[in-house]
Amino acid sequence: MPKGWLRLLVAEALGTFFLVFPGAGAPILDKVTGGSVGLLGIAIANGLGLAIGITATMNISGGALNPAVAIALWAAKKLKPVLVIPYILAELVGAIIAALLLAAIFPAAAAASTHLGAPALSQINPGQGVLLEGFMTFLLVTAVFLTAVDERAPKVGGFGIGVIVMVDVLMGGPLTGAAMNPARAFGPALVAGFFTNQWIWWVGPILGGLLAAALYTGVLATRTPPAAPAPAPSPRSGQAGAGGRQGGGKRR
Repeated sequence: MPKGWLRLLVAEALGTFFLVFPGAGAPILDKVTGGSVGLLGIAIANGLGLAIGITATMNISGGALNPAVAIALWAAKKLKPVLVIPYILAELVGAIIAALLLAAIFPAAAAASTHLGAPALSQINPGQGVLLEGFMTFLLVTAVFLTAVDERAPKVGGFGIGVIVMVDVLMGGPLTGAAMNPARAFGPALVAGFFTNQWIWWVGPILGGLLAAALYTGVLATRTPPAAPAPAPSPRSGQAGAGGRQGGGKRR
């Protein structure tokens, strides 16, 4: 593990908490208040929670906050392999803590009826659920690469990533819950004891994230220009140049 690993993992857990607490709490509050939050409010809670979480932690851990993002960053060689599993575990811990707090705050009946905000399928089958979660996560992870990872990215923190999450929730929330994040799905599901089709929110997001990583590394990433060839030595300096290279070889 790299030096300062505990700081990295605490940041990942805290940032994931920033997402899951409002993101899963909004559907519960919508139930408690008889629909006053609405789909738009739920989308804003998820998008702004993630935007703040990423912005707060990106200079510490990189602000992955999502097992699918961590795996995609590893696939694109933007995250050390030794950190992938610890990051995923830290993100799951942050999500579980958020769900436990929600269970302690809201009435038991509302928490039970919403499964603590855990995502669920509605009006579509599991195959369609995987496809939708995968495509929405593809958009999310593409936004991660192009607004946060790439060296040409605008300095907007997690704003662009939060916006695409808001858009995805508005489109896919009524169908799959639009988690796009295995930790966001797993934490509330574990505390609520609701594991119906839980695999969808692992398989879909991970596949979508890997597709985004392939697109970025294969097509969209900055290409380092080849180094210019060294100028040929002049006749006067030829022997010195050769000697210098030989000396360098001996030192290596």
